[in-house]
Amino acid sequence: MFAKTDLPDAIPVFPLPGALLLPRARLPLHIFEPRYLAMLDDTLKTTHRLIGMVQPREGDAAGLQTIGCAGRLTGFSETEDGRYMVTLSGISRFRIRQETQGFTPYVRAEVDWADFQRDLGAVERDPNFQRAPFMELLGRFFEARELATDWESLREADDELLINSLSMLCPFDVGDKQALLEAPSLTDRRETLTALMEFSLHCSEDGSEMMQ
Repeated sequence: MFAKTDLPDAIPVFPLPGALLLPRARLPLHIFEPRYLAMLDDTLKTTHRLIGMVQPREGDAAGLQTIGCAGRLTGFSETEDGRYMVTLSGISRFRIRQETQGFTPYVRAEVDWADFQRDLGAVERDPNFQRAPFMELLGRFFEARELATDWESLREADDELLINSLSMLCPFDVGDKQALLEAPSLTDRRETLTALMEFSLHCSEDGSEMMQ
């Protein structure tokens, strides 16, 4: 567990479109670019072992979203050809204050954690969550997108794990992923996720009608 005082003022950030990390969730990554191999080597030397996942701004290759999520490096293996398979465990979201100037080949940023203190707390609950209609919608969304999943695991997952895992895994665009990340609470994230699935299904149905 991390306390607010454990969180550093600056962390390395990994811009990766579509790769969403959320607090108390896990994100597997395959790292092979030399600059990010250097980032990983440097991270392993720290006590916090935090890496910030952040979305690039759409239409601006050099820009980053201001809000990301930091994960602690909790899984690590090296392949024979020098690549890394790692797992980040989500700790807390952050706001980028500014990118720092230095000699590293990767980006580092000064970050502010103040707006996301609830991320360090207990598992979130969604008191208004109606699981049955949500799972029915999810089934239609997966069928329309021709996606497969372990339905038994989804049915058994608690509210936070279910909603956050789907937010991370569903094939939404970068802007939608950012909206899911920035949702203030689990209830807000579930409502955003529901709206995105309904919109996708609506667009699919309209497209089918137009083709007939």
